[in-house]
Amino acid sequence: MLTALYQEHLSVLTTRYNNAMTHFGIDAIVLSTGEKSYYFQDDHTHPFHAYSGTQQWLPFLLGAETYLILRAGQKPTLVWPVRDDFWHASNPVPSGDWQKAWNITLAKKSDKWFASLPSKTAWLGPNPLATIAPYDGLKAYIDFSKAVKTPFEIQAMRQASMRGARGHVAAKEAFLAGMSELDIHLAFLQASQQTAAQEPYPGIVGLNEHAAVLHYEHKAIESSATSRTLLIDAGASEHGYASDITRTFVRHDDDFNALLNTMNKMEQALCQSATSGLAFRDLHQEALIGIAGLLHEHKICSLSVEEQLAKSIPQIFFPHGLGHLLGLQVHDVGGHQIDQAGTLNLPDDKAPFLRLTRTLEENMVITIEPGLYFIPMLIEKMKAEIANHGCDLSKIEHFMPYGGIRIEDNVVVKNDQPENLTRIAFNNL
Repeated sequence: MLTALYQEHLSVLTTRYNNAMTHFGIDAIVLSTGEKSYYFQDDHTHPFHAYSGTQQWLPFLLGAETYLILRAGQKPTLVWPVRDDFWHASNPVPSGDWQKAWNITLAKKSDKWFASLPSKTAWLGPNPLATIAPYDGLKAYIDFSKAVKTPFEIQAMRQASMRGARGHVAAKEAFLAGMSELDIHLAFLQASQQTAAQEPYPGIVGLNEHAAVLHYEHKAIESSATSRTLLIDAGASEHGYASDITRTFVRHDDDFNALLNTMNKMEQALCQSATSGLAFRDLHQEALIGIAGLLHEHKICSLSVEEQLAKSIPQIFFPHGLGHLLGLQVHDVGGHQIDQAGTLNLPDDKAPFLRLTRTLEENMVITIEPGLYFIPMLIEKMKAEIANHGCDLSKIEHFMPYGGIRIEDNVVVKNDQPENLTRIAFNNL
């Protein structure tokens, strides 16, 4: 089944790139994964991630200094790096039926494999050779199409979602056992079967007030059997394709848990609305309306939904965008593009951090991640700048030790019924 999906995937990519070569009048495209980079004055490398445009073509993770050559009417060529090296493990070409669709060339770094390329050859990705120029507009042309995923890509993200969900269940258990942020993260990694370097993005594990830091980057080692809240934003990957999952867990069935339950219902409703033809800006606006309703329902703000929206009250508690494209990159490319020419539809002042402004299409994969946070800096800003804000400051002070809530699912856009990869994964555990 995977082989059939992969063959179909290759066919789609071949058509996309052949169309690009015709459009730009070029005879070949070279894609590179990039080279390893080193820490300053050190021989230790940064974690390596291949350029997504190159990784998209193969059903396994690619390493550094790997190249693809695409020519219309020919099998794609994989230029595989070989090196005489007793410092590191060998890197043989993976076996499998995938090889039938490829020409495979082994090349040392000193080999001039690119010397026979046509004069009209374009480059995509990091360009350490600097002998082939990129074509203006080609990257935008290719990036625009990446937003719509093939069945092969969606299947990879289903597998990544399963591994991520297992990690989140283990993290919840570690939290309820009173473990530290570090130990919770280690529990997540073990259950999702990955190292920290293999995560698609550095996992966020925040207890209590740390849950109000959107990209909290630390992992405290102190345990706390009295911790109230855990916000964990962490995913897994399947040959480069990511899951991006956030869950908020609480220890007690109290008024903060009531907020969490309301947010969970709202988030699922937003996921069900992710159908083709909908402008993502409109879905973000629905999230703001939902946050305003939640604030009013739980007596955090006495203003009506309409009054809150007029004064931008929801943005105080939900300052980020609703979601983004997902794929080989966690914040996948092309989120602001509206056409293959690279025309951009940038966020406005009402949603300055919105990473996705496109109209949804079938088989896009997106995240839906509304949040509700009690961030001291933003609360102080509200008090200073918004007259008659209507918020109950004593209630807000009560919720600040809990930090905040974020719930994030990964959703395949469909014409009618979206596929929620995250909920399906949790339900199948």
